[in-house]
Amino acid sequence: MIQRFLRNYLLRHQNRSNQVLHLIGVPLAFGGFIGFGLTEEPLIAGIALISGYALQFWGHFLEQNDAGELILIKRMLGKPYTRFGPNPQNRLNFDQSSKKSSCND
Repeated sequence: MIQRFLRNYLLRHQNRSNQVLHLIGVPLAFGGFIGFGLTEEPLIAGIALISGYALQFWGHFLEQNDAGELILIKRMLGKPYTRFGPNPQNRLNFDQSSKKSSCND
């Protein structure tokens, strides 16, 4: 399970800009989430949370694939989504139980 997660994560984050934006955005979003319970300034925590997610979504925009949260929502709604960027060698379907492709062409 961990190997599958890491392989999927590495395939979805190959663009260097996306990696850097995630390196900043993930701790910022996590810190903002934790900050809601620890600070008397929820505005600061909210700004950190939203900024962290914005950086990650920007990274996925540059990578030309959907962020994990968007994939989850789109799957639940039955909408098409892009799991991997335009590089054809990276278009893999990790959902072996589904017969339909999970990638957009």
